[in-house]
Amino acid sequence: MTSLTRLPVFGYGFRPFFLVGPLFAAVAVPAWLVIHAAGVSPLAGLPARLWHGHEMLFGFVIAAVAGFLLSAVPGWTGRRGFAGWPALTLTLAWLAGRMAMATASLLPWAVLALLELALLPLLIALLAPPLIRERNRNMVMLAVLGALWAADAAFLLAVLRGDAGLASTALQAAMNILLLLVTIVGGRVVPAFTGYVLRRAGETASLRSTAWVERVLPALMIAAVIGDAGWPQSALAGALSALLAALHGYRLSGWRSLRFGADPVLWVLHLAYAWLPLGYVLKAVAVTPGTAWASYWPHAFAIGTLATMIVAVASRTSLGHTGRPTRLQPAIAWACALLALAAAIRVGGPALWPQWPLAVLAAAAACWTVAFGLFLALYGPILARPRVDGRTG
Repeated sequence: MTSLTRLPVFGYGFRPFFLVGPLFAAVAVPAWLVIHAAGVSPLAGLPARLWHGHEMLFGFVIAAVAGFLLSAVPGWTGRRGFAGWPALTLTLAWLAGRMAMATASLLPWAVLALLELALLPLLIALLAPPLIRERNRNMVMLAVLGALWAADAAFLLAVLRGDAGLASTALQAAMNILLLLVTIVGGRVVPAFTGYVLRRAGETASLRSTAWVERVLPALMIAAVIGDAGWPQSALAGALSALLAALHGYRLSGWRSLRFGADPVLWVLHLAYAWLPLGYVLKAVAVTPGTAWASYWPHAFAIGTLATMIVAVASRTSLGHTGRPTRLQPAIAWACALLALAAAIRVGGPALWPQWPLAVLAAAAACWTVAFGLFLALYGPILARPRVDGRTG
């Protein structure tokens, strides 16, 4: 065992990413609020909101995706958990990308692209051998990572050209790919955990899963990636969003969301998934003239679905993979409730209080920052310390 592996924070690949991702989330949103209020942009020639969107998706969310896969792939393939130098190398690549994007206007474009685009190829190179060797069904995750890399590359091309339209399209593509990932992984994790908790409570876990819905939903999510790239804000995009809202809602209704009471392990997962149909309802409405109130639908996905799902999954993973019982503390339930409030304020606030735009942003940012502060206060020590059972990892 190397001295680096002995450091608990690098004892398992998910540990550093479940630390740096929430830490970045807690810092980057207040920083964005200051940048927005000052009217400046880290990306010369492009609106500051595009930098904000990029860093939330390719900074915060990608860190969580990396952490999830670095914990899941060893379980899928039976290999060890990417400890030591692989974990450190990936973390440094992520950090280099964040520093590059923060100073993008000062760097040559080639240097910016090199630093920002390094993480995902390195992650693919690390995960591909065990997945391919075992012919694991989750090899599709490699394609998902490749598609995310292509979206990031398109964004950087937009930075080079000063093309705000291309940058927006790249971010929407990345969002849709991440929602596809939630559809696939959430469709396994949420009902599996729900059934386990119901059985543990002595109930018959009669969850409903409809085969044709499970087949059609991923295909329609891929169609949304293509549709938003070619025909954004079109009637076709609205119709597809309405269909996705109905199917995600039907899927969620089969998971007995109202039967598990106050168990935070489950209700935070169900809460995160519930933002998917709601977000697609808002997206479908937003293409209709005269419905500007629904135009902030991307935050239903970004805050409601992605951020809440990240907190839910990272919390449970951090407990289970450090030898602790997988019972979430009440503070994490409060953190997820704050994220739901942040999503509601960010989505509905501009329409309800149009005269106070900065106050709406500040209120949503405060809820977001406190939520991730709670996560870090609870899980920072857990992720930075050895397993409680004395095992490595």
